Amino acid sequence: MKFYVSMAFMDTREAVEVARAADDLGYDGMGIPDHVVNLETLSTPYPYTKDGKRRWEAFTDWPDPWVMIGALALVTTRCKFVTTVYLPAMRDPYSAAKAIGTAAYLADGRLELGIGVGWCEEEFDLLGQQFARRGKRTDEMLELMKKLWEPGWTEFSGEFYSTPRLEMEPTPPRIPIYVGGLSDIALRRAARHDGWIGDLISTDDALQRVDRLRELRAEKGLTMDDFTIITPLTDAFTPEHYARAEAGGIQGIITMPWMFYSGPSATLAEKIDGLKRFRKDLALD
Repeated sequence: MKFYVSMAFMDTREAVEVARAADDLGYDGMGIPDHVVNLETLSTPYPYTKDGKRRWEAFTDWPDPWVMIGALALVTTRCKFVTTVYLPAMRDPYSAAKAIGTAAYLADGRLELGIGVGWCEEEFDLLGQQFARRGKRTDEMLELMKKLWEPGWTEFSGEFYSTPRLEMEPTPPRIPIYVGGLSDIALRRAARHDGWIGDLISTDDALQRVDRLRELRAEKGLTMDDFTIITPLTDAFTPEHYARAEAGGIQGIITMPWMFYSGPSATLAEKIDGLKRFRKDLALD
């Protein structure tokens, strides 16, 4: 089992030291969230809580993921970086491809692109992007961005984007694409790419989605051998819990180890201590 440390809701000033400690301690990766702004008033309910309220308080840090990854890549040597999750359709494909490709280049192959289609219509409106048909635009953007990341000249003609002959440098290493979301549509999109990222979910619910992904991959003549599944789990705390998840096909866990020891108000020192204690308690060293 691989363990990714979530950077969600963290004071941005602590990120470098937490990443450096995670890298030194042998963690496998860092989970980097994404929002551009946090609007005070929303008509759109948050889809991942029962009451539709957001999980974070106002004035929580949401640093740009590509600036963050570029910085963290330079103080680490082994940790990978996965976005949890980035919304391509809220941007234009060329700026997004440039930022992602540059971060992947600086991370020297340690970048895993986790994407979603988005839920907040007001944020899309503010950024001048159409909320309707965002799933179709996401699919086309991913196709276009993969071409932009290839060496040499690129041309592209799609329903939403037409690209004259151009090149974009630097050419990054291969960037695996993992799709986030819990709906069947999200799982179908994930099955077409390199992996799936879950949201906060129970182990039973996660394993049901693994079974569904296995079915969807089989329909396309694809196996799970080169398919990555990463998710946070709400009910996994012990080696036995994680072993059950791994046996069911989950390869990576996104977690905040300090939450088990110091809670959400942990200081930087307590966060680093939590990283150490978690590995010791799970006998990962």
